[in-house]
This record gives sequence, structure tokens and C-alpha cells, in this order.
Amino acid sequence: MKTNVNLFWILLGFFALLAGIYTAWSIISTGKVEWVGTVALGLCAVLSAFIAFYLQLVDKSTGGLLPEDRLDADIDDGDPELGHFSPWSWWPIFLGGSVALAFAGFAAGIWIVYYAVPLALIGIVGWVYEYYRGNFGR
Repeated sequence: MKTNVNLFWILLGFFALLAGIYTAWSIISTGKVEWVGTVALGLCAVLSAFIAFYLQLVDKSTGGLLPEDRLDADIDDGDPELGHFSPWSWWPIFLGGSVALAFAGFAAGIWIVYYAVPLALIGIVGWVYEYYRGNFGR
């Protein structure tokens, strides 16, 4: 974990240095700042700092030793329970299709969104409440 943290801190320095060089180069070349590249490289530096800071906090809270780092760890130590997923559920496909239709509506015509939003709401309700009705009701 410490290696990951150090890599992202190094990336922060790299992107910050590269942003400075890019800005100076654009000023020397054109006489003005080229804002798109400068802002993009600056944001890469900021996002690297965010990730490094987050990983450093996680490293402190977990004790700094992941199951992948231990030589005596079993496979099950690095495989936590992620949640309960329904292998037979069709609702995620329905919801994904309705959200895709909504995004297509934003691109092609806003009137399509008016049909896609109720379908998405039906998909959300169906997916959330699928264990409260039918053969799987508790």
C-alpha cells in the first residue's frame, strides 16, 4: 500500500513539473498561456494528490498491511463479501436500457427523455422491491 501512495505522490510532482514546463513553453512559443493543456495537467496533479491522500488515509486506518502484502495470507483474506446480487434479475438490464434511452434522448431529442425517465423509475422500483413480491417475497 505504501508503494501505491508513493507512486501517486511522485505522479503529483511529475504532473506539477510538467504543467510548469508546458506553461513556460507555451509562453515562450506563442507569447501567451495555452489554458487547455495547462489546466489539464494541473488537474492531473490535483487528482493525483487526491488519490495519494485517500490511499494514505486508508493505509493508516487498515494498519498498513493488506492481505496481498502478507506472505501467510490465504486467498479468502483478500476476497471480502461485496454484497448480495441477484443472478436471475432482469431489472438491471431494463434499467440500463432506459438510462441509455434517456442519454440518447439528450443527444437526439429531448422528447425521448420524457418517455425514458418513467421507464427508469419503474426499473429502479422493480429492482429495489424484487424480493418483496412473487416467489421470493419474505
